[in-house]
Amino acid sequence: MIALIKKRRPLTLILQCKIKNTKPDMKISITTLLFSGILLFIVACGGNNPDASQSGTTNDAATTANGNPSYDPERGTGKFTEVEVGTTLDVTKATAGEQTFNVKCSACHKLTAEKLVGPGWSGVTSRHKAPWIMNFITNTDEMLNKDPKAQAQLEICLVRMPNQSLSDDDARNLFEFMRKNDGVK
Repeated sequence: MIALIKKRRPLTLILQCKIKNTKPDMKISITTLLFSGILLFIVACGGNNPDASQSGTTNDAATTANGNPSYDPERGTGKFTEVEVGTTLDVTKATAGEQTFNVKCSACHKLTAEKLVGPGWSGVTSRHKAPWIMNFITNTDEMLNKDPKAQAQLEICLVRMPNQSLSDDDARNLFEFMRKNDGVK
């Protein structure tokens, strides 16, 4: 650590030493660096300012211009409001969804309830409705910013799910694969 500090002296410190023709005092530099780091940590963590924490929340009662609720916790935030789901499994979609899972999802999710990086997929279709799941996998950032259920998962997993740029068809196929994983025949 000290070797790195010695190699990377701040430009102002080097200039001051050259002008005064002196060597920098490393004890002062290390102390200043540690103090600055602690101060930065405290500022970054922030305080418990209730006004700041509430500024990012949404009002569930707010409505859009056409009078519809702006946020529905059953569907989340995104373009999917209704998803046609049959009583039986669409095998073609489930097979395509399995391929998408293997390419884009399996690195972070297991098909069991076990958490890998993200939560396991077992039982996901009984915990969430189809529009919520499809909005989450196609509109990940917005859902993580606004949806309480998605935020709760983020607190457990501690890693934001990356946006996988899935098409609507990919999302629907993945949902059907999730249904297959949950035992729908």
